[in-house]
Amino acid sequence: MQLEQKVMAALKQAMKDKDQAALRTLRAIKSAILLFQTSGSGETFDDAAEIKLLQKMVKQRKESAGIFREQNRDDLAIPEEEELAILETFLPKPLDEAELKAIIEGIITQTGASSMKDMGKVMGIANQQVAGRAEGKTISDMVKQLLAG
Repeated sequence: MQLEQKVMAALKQAMKDKDQAALRTLRAIKSAILLFQTSGSGETFDDAAEIKLLQKMVKQRKESAGIFREQNRDDLAIPEEEELAILETFLPKPLDEAELKAIIEGIITQTGASSMKDMGKVMGIANQQVAGRAEGKTISDMVKQLLAG
């Protein structure tokens, strides 16, 4: 519920500042939260769900902006990138490569993983520990590199 309160406070400030990009983005977050809560899935809206929701929205904006840039549609790409920047302020600080490597090495040591057969075990724990702070592909690539080497 912490995200919802942050969004509401930011929404009030965006209204005062007449910041259209922020208003658009914050309303989208608020809408996504409401959809999640009324979905009837029975899931609780905890920190992990908040991060997952924001990551999904970030991914959508990145993909859309990339497609628009490829098609030379800057008029459509710019709003997506503005929203992306605002969404990223609500996510935890991303890990740099050295921090991620240290965490994954610790997991490999902790689980006793020694080969690619153990990748699933390492990935499960890594995804839980670095949720929202690194992309799944980045984690996967790092695990492969460390288990292979």
